Amino acid sequence: MEAKASDRCRQHYDKECEAGVNKQINMEFHAMYTYLSLSYYFDRDDVDLQNFSKYFKKAADEEMEHAQKFMKFQNKRGGRVVLQDIKKPSQDEWGTGVDAMRAALQLEKDVNDALLELHKVSDKHSDFMMSDFIEGNFLHEQVDAIRELSGHITNLLRVGPGHGEYHFDKETLDD
Repeated sequence: MEAKASDRCRQHYDKECEAGVNKQINMEFHAMYTYLSLSYYFDRDDVDLQNFSKYFKKAADEEMEHAQKFMKFQNKRGGRVVLQDIKKPSQDEWGTGVDAMRAALQLEKDVNDALLELHKVSDKHSDFMMSDFIEGNFLHEQVDAIRELSGHITNLLRVGPGHGEYHFDKETLDD
């Protein structure tokens, strides 16, 4: 007897792992929303720090890519992508560059915590492929992002608001 079409490629993929991947997809979309909010805040005419805007837009694009990687992984393992409502960003006004970088740092730490929890679920079910997928595609990148944001905060505190933030935008965040 042939397996149901939905089960043909599924092997050693626990339902808890599948649910965790769907939760992570939603988390990645939330991060993307937040970074888009940050990007377009800095693009406003009354804020106008274009390299901050580009920096956060690039981060939004990376979060979208992460969500898509998880969706592709879900399909590859025989799971089903179940999209949920995306939580809106915690705020619409982001303040200074250092305020925004602090918010981004907390967001990256939250995403990292969620990835570590998902990794625990994969370990619990001896899903070595899922553990390898998380480690190889996300964990190192998260640590790098956390470090980069921490450095940006340090330098923004060093240069100060106003003119210092303007130069940080032009000198540090310029591609």
